[in-house]
Amino acid sequence: MLIKVLLVVSSVALSSCDVSHLEPEIITEPPPPKPYAFSYTAGRYPGHTDRQHAEVSDGSGVVRGTYSYVDPRQKVRTVDYVADRDGFHPVLSDVPPEHPADSASVAKAKDRHFELYAKIAEEHAHHPFPDETTVPRQSAAVAAAAAKHTQLFRVIAEQHARIAAEREALQREEEEKQHLQELGQ
Repeated sequence: MLIKVLLVVSSVALSSCDVSHLEPEIITEPPPPKPYAFSYTAGRYPGHTDRQHAEVSDGSGVVRGTYSYVDPRQKVRTVDYVADRDGFHPVLSDVPPEHPADSASVAKAKDRHFELYAKIAEEHAHHPFPDETTVPRQSAAVAAAAAKHTQLFRVIAEQHARIAAEREALQREEEEKQHLQELGQ
């Protein structure tokens, strides 16, 4: 009996002992950062860009990037940043992005546009109420296209009326069949 008590006491004592100091401590270092780069642009609807982001990591834990967005006052905000062991370091830039310069052909086209605009504005300033000679008339091509459109509209309207009549007739037939079935029961 004494042996049994000693065995129980010793097993309880051994099970409550902390033996973690006997095992070697395994320290797992995190893997080194991997270099990467990404960028994207996005907008609220197709063909519209209102934000962009680009970021590059050199693999040593230093991340450099920039992002831009349109603020509620419709002003483009750009933030350049560096993130390293010491933290996140943003720099807000209020400088609006530069618009590309016009090419020679674009500049020439703009000049021609403004010349024509000024000429038309001058003519309209002297003749505020156009007479019959300056009122635009329908050309033969426009008149032919309008007539073709009117004819196609009539054909489509007739087809829709025919389809509606066919559907109405089918619905009446279906209702009559259902009514006859109800009477037959």
